[in-house]
Amino acid sequence: MDQRAHQLTRKDFEHLLAFRTSLRRFQRWSEDQARAAGLTHVQHQLLVAIKGHPGTEPPTVGDLAGYLLLRHHSTVELVDRAEAAGLVRRVADSRDGRVVRVRLTARGDRILSKLTPAHLVELHGLAAVLDELVAGAGA
Repeated sequence: MDQRAHQLTRKDFEHLLAFRTSLRRFQRWSEDQARAAGLTHVQHQLLVAIKGHPGTEPPTVGDLAGYLLLRHHSTVELVDRAEAAGLVRRVADSRDGRVVRVRLTARGDRILSKLTPAHLVELHGLAAVLDELVAGAGA
C-alpha cells in the first residue's frame, strides 16, 4: 500500500475538491449546451460515442453501452429515442447481417459538429486546470 495514503494533507483534499468541481462544471456546461441544441445530455454523449468510435465500421449497441457505461437494454432504448428523433440510424454490419451498427444521420452529424468546437475549447481549459492540480499535488 502506498505510504502517502496514510499521510493525507488538507492540500490533498483541496486538490481533490478542485478536480471534482472542475469536472462537474464542465459536465453542467456540456449539459446546458446539449439542451440548447435540442438534445438531452445522454443523446449528446451517444453522438460523441458514435462519431468517436475508432475503426472503419460504426459502433454496435454493445460498443456504445461500453462507452456510455450503460446496460445493453438501456442503450437500446437510448438508440430507439435517438433514431425516432432523426439523430441516428441502425445499419446492418457489412460482413455479418446479424450484427447491428449505429451511425449518425446527417442531422445528428450537423448538431454534433456545431457542439464540438466549443467543447474542445472547454476541454483544453479543463486540461490546463487538471495539469495545474496534478503539478500542485506532487509538491
